[in-house]
Formats: sequence, structure tokens, C-alpha cells
Amino acid sequence: MLASYFAGKKAVITGAGDGIGRALAQQLNAVGCELWLCDINPDRLDATRASLDLSKAAAHTHIVDCGNQEAIVNWGRVVAADTHSVDAVFNNAGVAYAAPFTDASEESFQWLMAINFWGVVWSTRAFLPLLQAAPVGHLVNISSIFGMIGVAGQSAYNSAKFAVRGFTEALQAEYRNSSIKVSCVHPGGVATNIARRARADGDWALNTADERDAQFRQVAKTTPEKAATIILRQSAASTPRIFVGWDARIMHWLTKVFPTSYHYFIERLGQNSESK
Repeated sequence: MLASYFAGKKAVITGAGDGIGRALAQQLNAVGCELWLCDINPDRLDATRASLDLSKAAAHTHIVDCGNQEAIVNWGRVVAADTHSVDAVFNNAGVAYAAPFTDASEESFQWLMAINFWGVVWSTRAFLPLLQAAPVGHLVNISSIFGMIGVAGQSAYNSAKFAVRGFTEALQAEYRNSSIKVSCVHPGGVATNIARRARADGDWALNTADERDAQFRQVAKTTPEKAATIILRQSAASTPRIFVGWDARIMHWLTKVFPTSYHYFIERLGQNSESK
């Protein structure tokens, strides 16, 4: 369905420098989808562009800090000058910050919220007119399974991802009978570099970036390529809630069966993964 649906279309992807964003760009490029890509890191964004076959479709890259409203607004104007419509927007950019709440710094908390939540809001507002100009416009916001479960040390990340979920589901209600199809994506553990680049405070800061990355990859078993395939397939089908990975589905099931006591089971799962 991916090849037939996205062939010849146009898409915007934030956080396209690596991970899921890069995999989305590669798979869309392979079927001839024209792309507008952004990332805060020039080297990573250049590497993504170099991995694409530009004979299949054009790829326009822009350095954008998704935690800066003015930067996103300006990028939206650039894209609008290039094209009168886009068929899909993937709000994928995100960062991580781990700390017990009592140790969490206000600056890092706001840094994460600006990128992970407000960046989604600002990007949606910037590109909504272009989505509305398409025959069918797909708005795909990347939340997380942490947008459905609360986890110790993740008060900032949980706050942002729950907020993305609420924002996206409100838009699903608002655009229910329109040409705008809105999807909220809930990945489980996807093997990206997010843990390596994460900020940390308190006990969470005792581990090095390499140690955090190694611990994360013990439970992050879904590849970015697999995640992108699931997201694109389900987005094409206009699926409102997209789960990525068996772990995401299990966690969602836990919240349905144990809505107020799932923390116990998540803690046990964490202890088991650490003992391996």
C-alpha cells in the first residue's frame, strides 16, 4: 500500500537527521515522494539527504530548531513558497530528559516541552493550510507509549507525550468529517540515538551517554526502518492510533487491564531487563 499511496506525493518531516525521521525520508523517497526535511544538526541532515535517491524525487533540507517557534514559522513560509500543498506532515522531532522530578531543572524541563510538545503544535499550525489544500492531508504526530503510561524519572517526557496525545486526539475530533486525517503514533522502544543524546539530572546523570544508550538498546528492539514502515502503512490507512512494536501493545494492554496499578508490572519488567 505504501508504494501506491505515497508515490508522487509531497511530505514534510521534522527531526529527519537520523532515527525514525531518516527512515521515513528514505522509504518515502524510494516511492517518489517529494520531501521537505528539517533537523537541528546540519551534519546529520546532510547524511540523510546523501542517503536518498534524488533522481526519484526532490528533497529540500532546512536547519530548524523545533523548540523555536519563529524558526518553525519561517520554515513553513519557505515550504509554502515552494508548493501550494503537501499530502503529509510527520511531526517526528523529539528529545529526552531523565531525572526524578525533585532533581529536574526548570531549564531542561522547558527545553524538552518546547521541542516535544510545542514544536508539534507550532508545526501543525504552520503546515495545516498546506494539508488543507491537498485532496487528502495526513497529519501524523509522534507521541510515545510514554504518552499512555507514567514512568519514574520521565515526568518531563511523559508530560510532553501525553500532551501530544491529547492535542492530536482533539484534532481528530475537530477534523473527523474533513479531508484532514490525523494519526497519533505511540512507539515503544525504537533503536535510535535518543538515549545517547538525552539530558539527565539526579541519579539518572550518574550513567554516561554510552551507558544510557546501552541500557536503552536492551529494551529497544524495533529498528527505525521497521518503525517507519509501520507508521507509513498505518498513516496511509488513516489509522487514528498507531502502535509501534510489541512492547507498545503490551504496555497499552496493561493500562486497559490495570489502569491504576500498571506501575507495578512496569517496574518488574524494568528489573528483569536490568538483570539480563
